[in-house]
Order: sequence, then structure tokens, then C-alpha cells
Amino acid sequence: MTESPPQNAPQDAEGTTTPAEKPLAPDAPRLPRPIGTSHLIPDTILGPRPSSTFLAVVSITTLAADIATKLWAEKRLEGYPGYIHVFDEHLMFILAKNKGGAWGLLQGQSENVRRPFFLLVSVIAIAFIVTLYRRLQPHQHALKWGLPLVLGGALGNVFDRIRYGYVIDFIDYRAEWVHKLNEIIAKYTAGHVVTDHWPTFNVADVAICVGVGLMAVDMLTTRRGKKTTYSDDVPIEP
Repeated sequence: MTESPPQNAPQDAEGTTTPAEKPLAPDAPRLPRPIGTSHLIPDTILGPRPSSTFLAVVSITTLAADIATKLWAEKRLEGYPGYIHVFDEHLMFILAKNKGGAWGLLQGQSENVRRPFFLLVSVIAIAFIVTLYRRLQPHQHALKWGLPLVLGGALGNVFDRIRYGYVIDFIDYRAEWVHKLNEIIAKYTAGHVVTDHWPTFNVADVAICVGVGLMAVDMLTTRRGKKTTYSDDVPIEP
């Protein structure tokens, strides 16, 4: 009587069962998976990825700073005289309630249109930032800081829109370069008002602008197509 081959017996290319090969040195202990194999490459060769804790700390700190300064502005600037001079003819604090977006975007639209629009845009932006942060490489230091700043600023303005239906601004800036910039814009945009006054903003707007600037730095400095070099002493699984 012929014994049937075991179910897990190896087969050749034609499907014929071949006898199983005996392992060499069956009594020798097997080595564990070496450090530096494929599933550990991102944290051993390229360095540690930016952590979600860092994202949370920077964004929450930015959000807290924005909320605190807005509460101060509401309390300090609501009554008479309603403003504080910081640098004469250049910088002052004055309370403003912006129902629109940057540069008064959708300022004249109905609240039923304006609020859902800005909330939807904010949710999409927040989801995009979190997704992009999770894909960061260890060398992207500018984005590591830029994305949390943008996230914290976006959360600050969203918090205002949910609570008030508008965004609290209080930083008022004027400068000659702003006037010249508006003159250039007026040459190509009909009806543009030439002024030395920059639209009133807040701490969240500052964080967003700095974050976007860092994102631009990352785009300009990242050398795409460069092959990553690995150290000879780091084992890599084929």
C-alpha cells in the first residue's frame, strides 16, 4: 500500500509532489528577525517619523494662544476707547468681527450660505492636514512644524465660527509697502481700493501664514528624485 504524500508537501513546476527537504542543522537554534528588516526601515534607516503627539502639542498650543488673545481682545477692546496703539502709524489693536473670510470673502452673503461654506472648507482642510502629517518623512522638518501651525490656526477660526458665527480679529497693521502692493494690484484689478491698511487679523491667521510659508519652504528645498543612501552596517531584508 502506497502512502499518500502530506498535504503541505512541496510541488515542482509541473505540480508533481516532491519529497520535503530536511533542514540543515535541525538541532541548531534559529536566529530571531534582525533589527533593520523591511518593516522597521522607516524608523531605523530614515530616522523616526514625526509623532502624533508633536502634532497635538503644537496645534493645541496654537489654538490656546489664539483663544486666549481673542478673549483678551473682547474684554479689553470692547469699551472706550476701543483701541490700543502699539507702534504709531503702523500697529494697533482694535476689535473687529469678520463674518467673511480673508479679505472679506463672502462678507455680504447670507449666514445660511456663509457658515456652512467655511465650516466645510475648514473640515476638509483639517482632514487634509492630518492625512498629510501621517505621511511625512523624517527629513521634512519644515512641514513637521508648518502643518501643526496651520491646523491650530484653522481650529481657532473654526471655534469662532461655531461659537459666534464670525471670527474675532484685533491686529491692525499699516505700512508703506502695503500701499505700494495695493497700487500694483489696482493696475490689474478694477475697483480695488488702494490703501496702506492690511486687513485686520488674529493669532490664528499668523499661525496659518507661518505654516503655509514653511510648507512652501519644504516644497522648494525638497530634492525630488534623490536616491536614499543606506549605511552598510544596517541589514535590509531582500
